[in-house]
Amino acid sequence: MLKRFLVSAFATFLAFSPPAFAELRIVITEGISSARPIAIVPFKWEGEGKLPTDVSAVVASDLQRSGKFSPIPIDKMPQTPYNDEQIDFNDWTAMGVDALVTGTISPAADGKYLITYQLIDIVRGQLTGGQSKGLSATGELVLTKDHLLLNNRKVVGNNQLRQYAHRISDLVYEKLTGEKGAFLTRIAYVVVDDKAEFPYQLRISDYDGFNEMRFLSSKQPLMSPAWSPDGKYLAYVSFENGQAQIFLMNIFTGVPELISSFPRHNGSPRFSPDGSKLALVLSKTGSLQVYVMDLKTRKLEQITKGRANNTEPFWDPDGQSLIFTSDRGGKPQIYRVNLADGSTNRITWQGSQNLGGQLTPDGRYLVMVHRSDSGYNIAKQDLQTGAVEILTKTMLDESPSLAPNGGMVIYSSVYGRNNVLSLVSIDGRFKARLPATNGRVRAPAWSPFQ
Repeated sequence: MLKRFLVSAFATFLAFSPPAFAELRIVITEGISSARPIAIVPFKWEGEGKLPTDVSAVVASDLQRSGKFSPIPIDKMPQTPYNDEQIDFNDWTAMGVDALVTGTISPAADGKYLITYQLIDIVRGQLTGGQSKGLSATGELVLTKDHLLLNNRKVVGNNQLRQYAHRISDLVYEKLTGEKGAFLTRIAYVVVDDKAEFPYQLRISDYDGFNEMRFLSSKQPLMSPAWSPDGKYLAYVSFENGQAQIFLMNIFTGVPELISSFPRHNGSPRFSPDGSKLALVLSKTGSLQVYVMDLKTRKLEQITKGRANNTEPFWDPDGQSLIFTSDRGGKPQIYRVNLADGSTNRITWQGSQNLGGQLTPDGRYLVMVHRSDSGYNIAKQDLQTGAVEILTKTMLDESPSLAPNGGMVIYSSVYGRNNVLSLVSIDGRFKARLPATNGRVRAPAWSPFQ
């Protein structure tokens, strides 16, 4: 059996408990000079001492990492207003800034904090002078503040400041882009620490590497973590019992359940969009083949056949088809199979190899590991036009995993002769690394929305 490191009061952890340790930290490697300027004014602290978390700094970092926004440096700001009434709209529009986030934090009862914050439309505020007129429910003419896109208050605990900062980032991102933010999410990944008694470790952290927790440790390899759509389960592969087996773990209890232990290889688990089925890869008949298991009945359906090796299944967002990697054409390429009739089509043609494919939530793009003259890199293919864009320049990129909103990709790469996690925005603007201080990091899996 695996030696399990079960975290006490785990439900509390999921509700924003303090970290046991944190070993991943984002290091920005490429900027976003072409992204949309935005002002994140440092929130005013109205208490004594120093806050344990700089909330506005977390918000600025989140928005920058999306690749869509370029926060103005604090020393370049013409002023530091703490509400909309203190803003000189002309100063900000002169800098090309059309949105501003500001707020205050004050002590509340029982050691908690009151966070008050606003998202302000600078252009609209300039046009209306900070006020406009509208009709009330009774038909009376009243003054309104249409330039306030967000005007919220929230009381949070001491250990919730960082998580609520991610929540603010999600709300700001959604209000300005129309897309749901994915900053209040987590990643699961495998760390290999050769100096540890149990070198293979399955860990989970916030998407930016903070609040890291260790869930499983083993003397044998752990691979391929995958989240259920509701975020309650992780499927993963373990070699603890002398062969590759697939386990399912409830992350609230930390108890693993053996799902697949057929002869030879069991690997590449992927939950269906509704969570009722699991795509997996078995070699019980010889070559690697894709199967689908009904998680309620445990009934198996073989999806691919033949002598070729077929692996790395990933569900179409509608659940009606799977993409997978196959060497049936000689070298690995990505194919799509219709689950209703079994019809299969090749969907990648550029590059000598394409593998590890995932589909964006809207089904428009295929994100994959693409081999070309520059090596193995993360690329995206527009499934309507067939155009391929290489997103990364790092070495030996593998295991891409998409944020649940499709805006970012996390993947394993080589840096300094070591495996690290890296981030790239889906448009390629923002790039960063999440190096660990004790071990090689591989096989990241981005959680669903929390």
